[in-house]
Amino acid sequence: MHSYSISPGTHKSESEHRRDICLAGQWLRERAFVPSTDGNISVRLDTHRILTTPTCVNKGLMEPDDLIITGLDGQKLSGERGPSSELGMHLLIYRCRPDIHAVCHAHPPVASGFAAAGVSLNKALLCEAVFSLGTIPVAPYAMPGTPALSAALEPFVHGHDAILMGNHGVVTYGPDLFTAFGRMESVEHIARVTLVTELLGKQNLLSGGDVAQLLALRARAGVGPPATAHAEPLVISDANETERITLTRQELDALIDDALRNHRSR
Repeated sequence: MHSYSISPGTHKSESEHRRDICLAGQWLRERAFVPSTDGNISVRLDTHRILTTPTCVNKGLMEPDDLIITGLDGQKLSGERGPSSELGMHLLIYRCRPDIHAVCHAHPPVASGFAAAGVSLNKALLCEAVFSLGTIPVAPYAMPGTPALSAALEPFVHGHDAILMGNHGVVTYGPDLFTAFGRMESVEHIARVTLVTELLGKQNLLSGGDVAQLLALRARAGVGPPATAHAEPLVISDANETERITLTRQELDALIDDALRNHRSR
């Protein structure tokens, strides 16, 4: 059994990245996140090359030599098979986010259900979810394998690390492959918990102050997209927990500033 370390993409050799992608593919398959030959994974090898899964291959059965290398323009540089038709969305994310070195696209069933319903995962229900991902928006449906898919995702890439793809699935990304994969697991977990609260008919949302403290910690930890990036607002409770309100970006920034000041004054 191989031992795998978590490190930024540029700190590993190509052969290590090949093994890692195959391992992540097995994990996606074991968790039923990618039925049949669905899904795709990629890693940024350097400023000019992307290592990615090929088209029409079961992600749980890949071998390192099955993977292909393309340029940032999508042109194949090496490999026996063809690239996925959805490579364009990976390239979009790499172009928009220089901090990103890996992208994971899959169809986890509960999160994909929210995507098919057009419902964002934007409620402040779990402290871990607020800290790790903030909000998870739904991008409008666009035909897979076409430039329209990248265009639909582009407005959300800068402000989020995970996106529900309308009537399709989920895409997550991060500084390394296992962070990107972990975010896929987190999205499905958040979707499951959200669904349970919907079925129970009760949701105790975190307050604006709670959210501000979590996001202040997140900012100090350097987790997530740049702080200046636009993100979809979180739905929180008011101080009396009797109403649900949407926290605007300006209100959220003010609360974070207050939380940081309070932390520094201790």
